[in-house]
Amino acid sequence: MNGNSFRLPARRLATVATATFLAAGPAVLGAAGSAHATSDQGRASAVVLRTGLDVALLNKTVNVPLAVSLNQVEAPASAEKTALSAQLDGVDGGKPFSVLAADVASAKSTVTATKAEGRTELAHARLHVPGLPLLSLIEVGQVTSKATCEAGRTPTASANLLGGVTVLGKKITLTAGGTTDVKAPGIGEVRLDLSKTQTTSRTAAATALRLKVSINPLKLNVAEVEGTLTLAEATCEAPAAATKPSPKPADVEPQGGPVEEAGLAETGGSSMTPYLAGGAVVLLVAGGGAVVLARRRG
Repeated sequence: MNGNSFRLPARRLATVATATFLAAGPAVLGAAGSAHATSDQGRASAVVLRTGLDVALLNKTVNVPLAVSLNQVEAPASAEKTALSAQLDGVDGGKPFSVLAADVASAKSTVTATKAEGRTELAHARLHVPGLPLLSLIEVGQVTSKATCEAGRTPTASANLLGGVTVLGKKITLTAGGTTDVKAPGIGEVRLDLSKTQTTSRTAAATALRLKVSINPLKLNVAEVEGTLTLAEATCEAPAAATKPSPKPADVEPQGGPVEEAGLAETGGSSMTPYLAGGAVVLLVAGGGAVVLARRRG
């Protein structure tokens, strides 16, 4: 009676252990192949005006930087403002002065899963620098810039200046893609670069107008103004092109050839073979134990 009560649980335990071992094997193998996918997002930016000027004062030995921007945005965003003022200590008693006034001044940048784009527009604009409150540094009719980057396609960039251009009170004619120098006796000089564009395999940039300024106004306590100004700039970077997953090659069993994998018979084998073999060993051991106990009982 006692012998039967011990033999039956032993057989059941062996059977359960074998079944658990066989069931767990494929699950462990399946968990080893997981991976995380990543994606590269596009980028875009736009700015109507950016200044980087150094203002030297008459009655001081210090320089006052003027670094301001109008409607500078990064995707996804847009802005529209037609006036920009600034205030500098020591210039005209610290009163605010107009840097830019325009009828239209807008910047927009957008990004989707397949496309990034930045664009700007500036119309009937008048740009001033410290020390020249009544004389515009430059007046333009209309300037636009646009940069478009689409996944899998060549980026494009364009910048245009339409209408008349006046620099330090002089009407001038600009050369597209070239440089123009304007000098005003007793005031200073301005170098203008028109319609600068640049593209790579995934990026684009367009600047409608860039000015290098060197002014000696000698007014409102301002001795010199030097630096650069950028009008209507747009940039973009294309999103990464989507890649299609490579098709998984179908498993083909060898026909009649010897099996190269060690430990498998020529009749073939699979990933379940080690688990079947292990289960067989467990059952064999359990059966042998049962036979021994049966013989002792007899």
